[in-house]
Formats: sequence, structure tokens, C-alpha cells
Amino acid sequence: MSGIYIHIPFCKQACHYCDFHFSTSMKTKEQMLLALAEEIRLRKNESQTEKIETIYFGGGSPSVLSVDEITFLIAQVYAHYTVVDSPEITLEANPDDLSRERIIAFSESKINRLSIGIQSFFEDDLQMMNRAHNAAQAEECLQLATQYFDNISLDLIYGIPGMSNQKWLQNIQKAVSFGIAHISSYALTVEPKTALKKLIETGKIAAPKDEVAQEHFMILTAELQRAGFVHYEISNFGKPDYFSKNNSAYWLGKKYLGIGPSAHSYNGVSRSWNKANNLLYIKAIAAGKLPNETEVLSVSDRYNEYVMTGLRTIWGVALEIISSDFGPVYLDYLHKQAQKFLQDDLLFIENNILRPTQKGKFLTDGIASALFWVNLE
Repeated sequence: MSGIYIHIPFCKQACHYCDFHFSTSMKTKEQMLLALAEEIRLRKNESQTEKIETIYFGGGSPSVLSVDEITFLIAQVYAHYTVVDSPEITLEANPDDLSRERIIAFSESKINRLSIGIQSFFEDDLQMMNRAHNAAQAEECLQLATQYFDNISLDLIYGIPGMSNQKWLQNIQKAVSFGIAHISSYALTVEPKTALKKLIETGKIAAPKDEVAQEHFMILTAELQRAGFVHYEISNFGKPDYFSKNNSAYWLGKKYLGIGPSAHSYNGVSRSWNKANNLLYIKAIAAGKLPNETEVLSVSDRYNEYVMTGLRTIWGVALEIISSDFGPVYLDYLHKQAQKFLQDDLLFIENNILRPTQKGKFLTDGIASALFWVNLE
């Protein structure tokens, strides 16, 4: 068992682009904490023979919880699971929650990695996204956090309507100036049922443009490479020894438990996910039931997932693994489907590993879908 993900389904306010599960009402917070602790206990038998290497608090906004509440949940993991001596314990945090006092308190807890949702260092971008923090708080929290934490990641969003290449470059350079060892960066996407989609439909905000996002992506990869970052996953850049152990485990196909409403789990042969409803989750856990659904993965499902995750990372898709784990029929199919992308210099094969070229990286998800085998079984 690689790790445990704990979903904290609360936020101060809703960002316009976000489609994750959360509530802006804290009325059920105490009940939710007890339910999370109980699910941790209920699922201990799923990893009796394996050690926990990472604990990750995601959301939502986990930093809305107090240090004592986070510490309580960490203690539940230690009480019911075998944890390695030096696990990576990450807390996603928003700048407005990271006062000096709270940063110091978190640094004195078992948390040893912060993932800070900066998104942009410009006020107009933050207002457009309806972020709870302002540009001054973004810089201030990093100045403070870097004094107490060695392992910090920050998030940046590119492809924002109206953002020039120069403005995007300034965002990247500002992030690098703090000596951060890890950066996660994503293109602004318009998800269904979000405020952003409605704002675009009503003409209040311009729609993001793919060509702008692609230009920003190329600037991002070049600038971070110059700054000594390794582009180890399409959206993730880390200095050596600072790759996210939690996220890398997902991409490398390791097992993990997802605790909390909407959280997903994977055990190598099946995937399960909890109901994305706070009240139903609390009620089910109180009755001693796991409020989840399970999907047993077919051979083709596992092949497709391996192709998708492999292409997104520096580890690529090992053709030997395709052959040994899925068989020659899959290997032949992969070679056939990949030919066009090899000829167009979007993919390449080296040492029997299939990877995207620099030109192909921005298009990885679309390329991967073209390599999927649908309805094989």
C-alpha cells in the first residue's frame, strides 16, 4: 500500500473553475472528522500486510481545519496502519490560511510537505478565478513557509483569458524566486456545472484558447528546465529528490486508499469511490457501512490506464510491460496505433520505452486516447 488520501470536503468559497466535491458550509465539520476517523479504522484490513508511505490531505481546502484536527486524523492512521519511518505527509493549503502562527504550528506537527494553491501572483487573475486570497497573501505566505518547510509545492494555472506570454513568464519567475522545489501547473479548463462555464456562456469572461495554453505550456517547460526542475509528469515539475511521492505512486500504479466523500481507491485489480455527498457519507459511516461503489478493472481497462499514466510521466510506457502484462495482441495494437504519432514526431521509442516528444507533451492526453483499446473483451 503506497498511501492514504484524505479528502477534506470544505472550502471558504467556491473558485469559479473548480468541480471537485466540497461544501462552503462548515456545519457538519465535527461529524465529518469523526466519520473520516471511522472510515480510516473500518478500512484497516485492506492494508494489513503493507506499509503506508504517504498521507495526503486534499480537498476542498484542508487548511480550513485546525492543526489539532489535522493531527487527530494523522493519529488515526498511525493507530490502525503500519507507517514507514519517514512518510511524506502533505497538506494542501490556501495562502489566506497560512499565517505565521499556523505555519509554525504545522511545521511542528507530522506534516512535512505543503502544497500551496497560489494559482497566480496577479490580483486580476485571482479575482477572475474567485480565489479567497489576494496577490499580497500569495507572496507573504511563501516568504513565511519557506522559513519553516523545506518541501513545498505550489500550484499555478496557465491559459487564463487575457494573460499574455510575458505575464505568464513573470508568474513562473516569481514562483522560482522563492526557492520552491516543486511546481504543479495546469491549463485553465472549463468544467460542466461550474461558475466559469456560466460566466463564459453569458459573455462575462472570454473562453480559454488552446493555442494560448499551448504557448504557455512551452514557456513553462523551457523556463523550469532552465531553473533546474525535472519535468517528471505533464503537470508536475520537481527538483531532484523532490518529486511528489504521493502523486508518483498514482502514476506508477501503486495501491492507495481514498478516505472521505468522493475519494477514490485502487488496489491493483479494482477501483472504488465514495459517494460525493457529505450527509450521505456521514450517515453511512455512522451505520458502519462504506458508502462506495467498486469497479473491477478488465485487462483492457488496466492497459488503457497504464498507457495514459505512462505517457504522462518521464517513465513512459515500457513495451516489455505491455508484452508481459497484457500480451502480444496489445503490443501489436500499440505499435500500430502509435505509428502516426511516431511519424509526426509526437512520440518516440528509446530503450524499448514509448514517450512523447517535447512537441507531443502538450497533446499527451489526446494521443493516449488514440492508443486506447476499446471493447477488446
